Amino acid sequence: MPLTLYMDVHVPRAVTVALRLRGVDVLTAQQDGAAEFDDAALLLRASELQRILVSQDKHLLREGVFLQRNEISFSGIIYAHQLRTTIGQLVDDLELLAKATALEEWRERIEYLPLH
Repeated sequence: MPLTLYMDVHVPRAVTVALRLRGVDVLTAQQDGAAEFDDAALLLRASELQRILVSQDKHLLREGVFLQRNEISFSGIIYAHQLRTTIGQLVDDLELLAKATALEEWRERIEYLPLH
């Protein structure tokens, strides 16, 4: 089953639109009514929905590392630095990950983009 993604408010709308045009299942925090959630609640919400959280917020990484160190389960994080990844790279990498990996591979995992 293809991976499903959950975009936080820091990911540009253009990324979400492009991914949907490529057939990737994407839900945004805004659409889910979670735009104002703090990092812990947002990661919990993505995990509840069995979606991988995509973020460009470096502060969210702290929450992910905290959960890893304390062996607390979460569905996974894909992080892309805002200044080191173009929208095109982000779309290409997210499409590849969404279509080539499964949720089971992402438990407690943090992946940094770009892939290349």
